[in-house]
Amino acid sequence: MTIPSALAAPRTLALRRRLIAAVLVAAPLAAAAQAVPARGTGAAMPAPRPGMVVVAGTVPDEGARQAILARVRELYGADRVVDQLGVANLVAPPGWAEKVQRMLSPELKQVRHGQIAIQGNLVEIKGEVANEAVRQQLVSTLSTQINNPTYTVRNGLRVAAAGQEQVDSALASRTIEFEAGSSDLTPSGQLALDQLVPVLSQLSGRSFEIIGHTDAQGARSTNVALSAARADRVKTYLVGKGMQASAFSTSGVGPDRPVASNETPEGRARNRRIELRVGQ
Repeated sequence: MTIPSALAAPRTLALRRRLIAAVLVAAPLAAAAQAVPARGTGAAMPAPRPGMVVVAGTVPDEGARQAILARVRELYGADRVVDQLGVANLVAPPGWAEKVQRMLSPELKQVRHGQIAIQGNLVEIKGEVANEAVRQQLVSTLSTQINNPTYTVRNGLRVAAAGQEQVDSALASRTIEFEAGSSDLTPSGQLALDQLVPVLSQLSGRSFEIIGHTDAQGARSTNVALSAARADRVKTYLVGKGMQASAFSTSGVGPDRPVASNETPEGRARNRRIELRVGQ
């Protein structure tokens, strides 16, 4: 199952005969997991809308699938849950489904932009939380709920910097758009940045990381270079609007962190994006 992040491709699951699940936790700018084939169809599921909770991956039987979905719907509301969970003849550790249900606790609602990925007896949780105490408590709670020394919990949670929510809200309904295959901003992309400047100006003295992303079409090396160039272009534009150049760092990760399926035009459009992270 997925809390918003990319899952292993279905073919990887089949080759390794490993169990995987991911539960996507909703957030104001919830990232969606890469779509997996709909059960029995082989067709890609549509990219979920922001704010939805996606349950995706593969479990060993229908009973486990229904139980996990029921738990997520109980936590977040049935109208917010997107079912992308499939069934395959995979080997699970004893009592695996019951442990997954216990891990899906109300405490997970404290995570924003996150993911809990469960592959056999390896559990990894990522995302943002309000403070260090919550970060430590969530992992402790997961370990207690599992109550099995053969399980490993990896803590990928980070404490959200003050101001991140304001930046996320400013970008929630706007797209920093570029010309196709180019680092040139479109007029609408420039407008989105113009509207972002006042928000960043209110966070004077803070640092910002601009991260460029692309879809998966074309060579990865080309996409990584393009994503870095787009991040640099955003920095140049913001500096031209009066922001301090020293406040920004840039990077490009190409297609490596999708937030939607690359199998549809809509999903690829969502993956071509700029992420702006507020530093301490």
